[in-house]
Amino acid sequence: MTRKNVITLAWVSLATSMFFFFLFTTEKTIENFGLTILISSMYSFVLGGGNGLINDFLNKKFPWSEATTKRAIISIVAILITNIILVYFCNYINFVVFQKAATTEEYFLGKYNFINWFTINIALLISAFLHAKGFMEELKKATKKEVVEQKLIAKSANAQLESLKNQLDPHFLFNSLNVLSSLIDENPVQAQKFTASMSKIYRYVLEQKDKELVSVEDEVEFAQIYCDLLKTRFEDSVDFIFDVNEADVRKFVVPLSLQLLLENCIKHNLATSSKPLLIKIFSQGDQLCIENNLQVREQIKESAGIGLANIVQRYALLTQRNVFIEKSEDYFKVKLPMLSHKPQVVNEIEETKNDSYERAHKRVKEIKSFYANLISYCIVIPFLVIFNLITSPNHLWFYLPMLGWGIGIIAHGMTVFAIGKNWEDRKIKELMEKEKNKR
Repeated sequence: MTRKNVITLAWVSLATSMFFFFLFTTEKTIENFGLTILISSMYSFVLGGGNGLINDFLNKKFPWSEATTKRAIISIVAILITNIILVYFCNYINFVVFQKAATTEEYFLGKYNFINWFTINIALLISAFLHAKGFMEELKKATKKEVVEQKLIAKSANAQLESLKNQLDPHFLFNSLNVLSSLIDENPVQAQKFTASMSKIYRYVLEQKDKELVSVEDEVEFAQIYCDLLKTRFEDSVDFIFDVNEADVRKFVVPLSLQLLLENCIKHNLATSSKPLLIKIFSQGDQLCIENNLQVREQIKESAGIGLANIVQRYALLTQRNVFIEKSEDYFKVKLPMLSHKPQVVNEIEETKNDSYERAHKRVKEIKSFYANLISYCIVIPFLVIFNLITSPNHLWFYLPMLGWGIGIIAHGMTVFAIGKNWEDRKIKELMEKEKNKR
């Protein structure tokens, strides 16, 4: 029990004791006031604290978001048993121990049955409020989680869009076509090879554009084809070294990451025959590295770093491991995490999020409706009992609405949490399986 809860129960105890002392106590003495505070504190801390502890325990063992039906059934059973025991205990201490208004035999023979029943209803009201509050807090957490997932999906879509925009620089296509044009007259055979390589590059782009991860083997193979085109274009001005361990080729990286990094190397560095640009692609531990000697090209406009930022963003959606960047006076290196398995991708969430959200939204409305009904029952029925006993104590009519409404609540609860909902879910799954088999 938190300090805030203790303070709240203390204020409730004080307010309750003041109410009963000034309105129902005939002898207003310090002793009676102290006894009233003691009794009020007992009821507040035993009933309120007991129900609070039960609710906290159930929240940890059976969270609403993970086991709604089981939690609802266990909650109903737990609050009934707990409150009956706590009420009988508190009333026994009050009437037998403190006030000495009855003996133990008289108390358990039924003299205080009505008082016990009335107090149990009040305790159930407190418990229903606590469980409803716990449910609403859980609902708020689930809503926040849904918002985070929606932001994640939006972020993924943005990353994919940026990836498409940056997959192949338009300048690369323009320069490649110029190279191809010159090769057609000078070396037709080489021109055919160059055209085939360009075809493979764009085919790979189309195949991988919607994937979250690809194997290191596929990405390196694609990078080698891309480097062959660059080599044809720059000749001796650029050299490439590939040194990827055989054990790492079955791991996974973000698609087109090497292409973007190779493009950056060419874009931001000078490459001449006298000062060739050396680019190394190698594996180091559980990272795939691309390193180049630093020969920074003078640029009128500073680079925005969109390509590298896109890679970092896409990795952030898939793993907690970071993309590392090293820069010194002599070299520039980027380290990409190699993943041993494919994590759950955002696309899977995106495919099912709408249906899941609609079902969850409908389910929440049903549960809220049940708890609103239960809380209304716990508030209205005690009021009707008091009104009946004050206006016509010889004619007890409160049993009719109490029993009728109570049966309705039981039926409502079974529909929401037990028979009706389980049968409906099973039937939906059965029909979906039949439809799937037909296809």
